[in-house]
Amino acid sequence: MDFLQNHIEALIFCSPSPIRIGEIKGCLSEMFNADVPEEDIVGAIQRLEEKYQAEEFSFQLFKAAGGYHFLTKPAYQASIGIMLKQQSKKRLSTSAMETLSIIAYKQPISKTEIENIRGVNCDYAVQKLLDKGLIEITGKAETIGRPMLYGTTIKFMEYFGINDIAELPTPKEFVAEVNTIGENLDQGENLDQKETDGQA
Repeated sequence: MDFLQNHIEALIFCSPSPIRIGEIKGCLSEMFNADVPEEDIVGAIQRLEEKYQAEEFSFQLFKAAGGYHFLTKPAYQASIGIMLKQQSKKRLSTSAMETLSIIAYKQPISKTEIENIRGVNCDYAVQKLLDKGLIEITGKAETIGRPMLYGTTIKFMEYFGINDIAELPTPKEFVAEVNTIGENLDQGENLDQKETDGQA
């Protein structure tokens, strides 16, 4: 077992962008509390390149922007393209994200309260979030008409990669609101948004 090679492989795999040899050397030197020769790192990277050239692997080690990262091989672009296309259809629209954010921070909350905050009708967005399993009915309010109350689900935490609602950022941590989940769930939701905005 190539101990050094395995550590370098893990660093390249986990790095969000191409990792440079100097960065790898810095990480390894700190971990081992000793200087790791650059030639040893280069040798390990070369062995990794050779390893992942084998047909049994669907991805390969590539050098880009002065660093190294793993990318899938061109032969698998078609299937990956289909997956990305399917995933794009599952993204939440802006109106759904706004509604989900209000529920996450104000739960348990009724639809009327959500609409008072957003200023538009939220029927479609709430139904979409229920269909996706991101929210659920948690009970009924002790007010006139006893409206249903909504809260987030375990699937919501899985979707956003958190373990507890307490891990959500506080409002003061927001610098600029950007919907990174995506735009346009489907045309129906866009139509719903336009119509309800016009009624506000």
